[in-house]
Amino acid sequence: MGSDIIGEVKMVIEFKPRKVALDPVTQSPIVLLVDLQDKKMIPIWLGHAEANAIFVAMEHIQAPRPMTHDLMKNTLGELGAKLLRIEINDLRDRTYYATMYLKHRKTVIGIDSRPSDAIALALRCAAPIYVTEDVLAKTTVVDLTQEIEEGDRLLEILKSLEPDDFGKYKM
Repeated sequence: MGSDIIGEVKMVIEFKPRKVALDPVTQSPIVLLVDLQDKKMIPIWLGHAEANAIFVAMEHIQAPRPMTHDLMKNTLGELGAKLLRIEINDLRDRTYYATMYLKHRKTVIGIDSRPSDAIALALRCAAPIYVTEDVLAKTTVVDLTQEIEEGDRLLEILKSLEPDDFGKYKM
């Protein structure tokens, strides 16, 4: 359900999806979000359909018919609304939460969303993806400035992660 946005300013850092991958231990899909300076990474575990929706958008693959997130983008456009940004803004019981901020006319509306859906829509709408500092404080953030050869960096990082260190995807 939507609500008007009033007050509270949260400190946020912009992230972008780098890759959709499989967790080498659980074989569950994850999206790897990195900050714009390539210093921090957050893996978020996903369902297979959600991982596919993000991957398709990252690779700019056009389906013959609109998929769900394409439909949402088209609907927003037809209604004259714009996705301004998304924020991954909470982590409770190993589950991430996000809000999509839409602008319609002069009103900004925040809509609760699963991070995976918000990321998939943000990619289609070219909207920025933010993670609040509160979430960064609650989760384990991977330091990408470690001295590891580029080809081995991602594999080593993924092997060292435990799902309990991050938010496990839940419906």
